[in-house]
Amino acid sequence: MHFRSSFIQPLLGAAILSVCGLSFAQKAGDLIGYAGIASINPSASIGPLTSVGPAAATFGPVTAGATVSIGKTSTTTLSALYMFTDNVGAEFTIGVPPTMTVDVQLTSGPKPGAATAKALFPSAVAKYLFNSPSDAVRPYLGVGITSTSFTSASANNDPLVQKLAGTSVSLSSSFNPVISGGAVVNINDRWSLNGSVSYVPMKSNSTFVGSGTTTKGTLTINPTDYVFRVGYKF
Repeated sequence: MHFRSSFIQPLLGAAILSVCGLSFAQKAGDLIGYAGIASINPSASIGPLTSVGPAAATFGPVTAGATVSIGKTSTTTLSALYMFTDNVGAEFTIGVPPTMTVDVQLTSGPKPGAATAKALFPSAVAKYLFNSPSDAVRPYLGVGITSTSFTSASANNDPLVQKLAGTSVSLSSSFNPVISGGAVVNINDRWSLNGSVSYVPMKSNSTFVGSGTTTKGTLTINPTDYVFRVGYKF
């Protein structure tokens, strides 16, 4: 037993020293690429809807007090983080445009899946990483901006929805702030794991064109995004 302890202890000490001596990623001049999955969780609402056109008097009471919800969705993301110093970096992220489904509650009843649209939201975020490049775990905080645009917006086949928005559905593009926090877990000097949560206060001007009426309102989306990524230092 004494021989085994005297043999193992130096090995453990050497292993600990070797881990402590590793030079992990996220130091000045490093470029780290990430691929991962994002869970997008909107907190949606819509302002008062106003209708104009020959049929506005008919549809106005139907849309009065309308509420909306947008179901959570997920997508794959790619990003690149460049470190200007050992603690300060900037990350650019793009993702496969996810489909967002809008459920509407009208005075006449619920209209699930009333509209859908694909969302594109590339972002640039400045990050401050705590601890030092030699640490295995590095928490961080970030703030930045995202450019949000919507494509392939359309209404479903419900007869009332078609009358309200069957001709076209459009959502305006906008620039929005991004607030994020998370942590990097370094596996070795090349590979790392990255988990984060981000909040984006986001609004879009929505326009629905239907049978003899055009209805407009401000759609608030305000998503909270949970992202898990695998990184590689180039």
